[in-house]
Amino acid sequence: MIDIRFGPQICTDLTSGASREWLVPDGVGGYAMGTVSGVRTRRYHGLLVVAGERPASRRVGLVSLDPAVLLPSGARVRLGAHEWASGAVDPRGFELLERFELVDGVPRWRWRIGDVVIERELAMLPGRSCVAVVHRLVSGGPVRLELAAACTWRDAHGERRADGPALRVEPVAGGAVVEGAFRLAGPNWAPAGQWWFGVHHREEAARGLAATEDLWYAGGFSGALDRPGDTVSVLAWAAPLEFDPMPATEVIEVARRRTRQVVAQASPADDVEATLVLAADAFVVRTDASAADVVAGYPWFGAWSRDTMISYEGLFLRTGRAELGRALLRSYAATLSEGMLANTADTGRVEHNTVDATLWFLHAVDRHVTVTGDTDLAAELLPALRGVVDAHLAGTRYGIVVDPADGLLTQGTTDTALTWMDARVYGVPVTPRTGKPVEVNALWANGLGGLAELTEATGGDAGELRRLHAQAVTSFRKRYPAPGGWLHDVVDAPAPAYPLGGATYHDDDSLRPNQLLAWSLPYGPLEPDEPALRRIAAALLTPLGPRSLAPDAPEFTGRHRGGPAERDGAYHQGTVWPWLLGPYVDAARRAGIPVDDNFVGLEAHLGEYGLGSVSETADGLPPHAATGCPFQAWSVAELLRVRRPGR
Repeated sequence: MIDIRFGPQICTDLTSGASREWLVPDGVGGYAMGTVSGVRTRRYHGLLVVAGERPASRRVGLVSLDPAVLLPSGARVRLGAHEWASGAVDPRGFELLERFELVDGVPRWRWRIGDVVIERELAMLPGRSCVAVVHRLVSGGPVRLELAAACTWRDAHGERRADGPALRVEPVAGGAVVEGAFRLAGPNWAPAGQWWFGVHHREEAARGLAATEDLWYAGGFSGALDRPGDTVSVLAWAAPLEFDPMPATEVIEVARRRTRQVVAQASPADDVEATLVLAADAFVVRTDASAADVVAGYPWFGAWSRDTMISYEGLFLRTGRAELGRALLRSYAATLSEGMLANTADTGRVEHNTVDATLWFLHAVDRHVTVTGDTDLAAELLPALRGVVDAHLAGTRYGIVVDPADGLLTQGTTDTALTWMDARVYGVPVTPRTGKPVEVNALWANGLGGLAELTEATGGDAGELRRLHAQAVTSFRKRYPAPGGWLHDVVDAPAPAYPLGGATYHDDDSLRPNQLLAWSLPYGPLEPDEPALRRIAAALLTPLGPRSLAPDAPEFTGRHRGGPAERDGAYHQGTVWPWLLGPYVDAARRAGIPVDDNFVGLEAHLGEYGLGSVSETADGLPPHAATGCPFQAWSVAELLRVRRPGR
């Protein structure tokens, strides 16, 4: 894997260290997460963040474990770091960091206090909501180490304040149980019990959200570090509380071994691919012994069917997880209703409210069968997949129906946002894209072509599917070319009302990246078009992927910043989306355009925001600072999928 390591120039500078985040997932939707500096910049940061019945219903438990070193001189040196609502940063342990690194996915901090050097490593037990934190004396000593446990128990999307009840902390052998929800274990537990008031989260403040919470200092652990190699370790785990975890040092080793196995299973070609394989592993979570789901992004997203299906090939087929992917496809097929795939919402409701997730599902099944040769799965799912086509021909929810006049798929009303560009501001869609969006019809044509192939591979008659595919392709080629030399983003969109009458529909020729799917998909409607792709690249490409709108558009917004309304207003109006590099690279390769240089920016990005991973979004204007989730499934999956073609 690539070397992710920072020295004092980054570690001791709060701005630099606090803007680089690490993630250690537990494999079931929870995680530990924080920054290189140790300062918590998000409400979502913590050492034990526990997934509920759904990955998105997470709760924060153990927030921090602040070290303090007692030197032989009697001096007490605090190594933790917190930012407070007053603006103060205290303690400032990051100023003593001489190195931070990721080793086999395990974060390691190294503090130097004169000749005393102490390292911390942190890992989660795979498949369990259990974190191990190990402190080791590297040189110097003897010293004594104290570890202050700051806790809460709250929804990950909120805060807990001191105006509510204090946390319930019950002593047990070797530690304590907090709120009956999670357990702490380590040496020489000493209960405390007081509020720490006004912890500040700078990233939440920048996002226009509540940025202050109070933490409960539950107590602390302590132990002697007499000679190099001595350790002081703490474990924290959620229910079942009677679970007896292995020693913390063994958890670290188990996590490392699993990392090496995950990477080896994928047979990566180089260190970048190995890093992406491990990054992909974070998003694949087990829901039971045989089934899996996909977390769309950390730290705040859960499972979303569109994200899952776009990510499918990269997360499952490129990482040696075809059997697990097979089970996922079968479980998602069971959610089809009226020809629509369920969009499992983070709210806990199961909704059928996208026009494209189902079409991405058709693509994912086709890619699975094409790559693996699993015609048994094709035969099993074909009735359901054909039901998707029938439902779209007849018409389903939200006005989604095939127009019999041209065989293209139309959808939506002015108050809905059913495509992936689904941001709303005060309940109003920013880009409703009602009518016939370009990528929806590229996916529709692709789905028909792929389904025809699956039908014939299992001995069926695909004549009608071939006819529908040919009609969609012919109509697409006629309808979508725009005067500027690219494709319309939407055709047959409702036109604004005119007081004296006028056109009922219009075609939107906004220069957006959605059109890339028309050239990139295996059964897409267009042949390679080098001039069109070069125009698109000139307007949209950045070091981190394509912009969502050309900079010369009146609606272009170059900064994805501010409060929720400002950010949502910019989300698809110029913001960069790294996942779209996948369709661009596919299309460019088909057109004979060199693409290898397009990976350079994202490869460098692996060490500058969500460490070892790829962000959800970035600003449309230089320096293209990353925004959104630091760890995003489809961003990782698409880069992993297209870096090495022909697999």
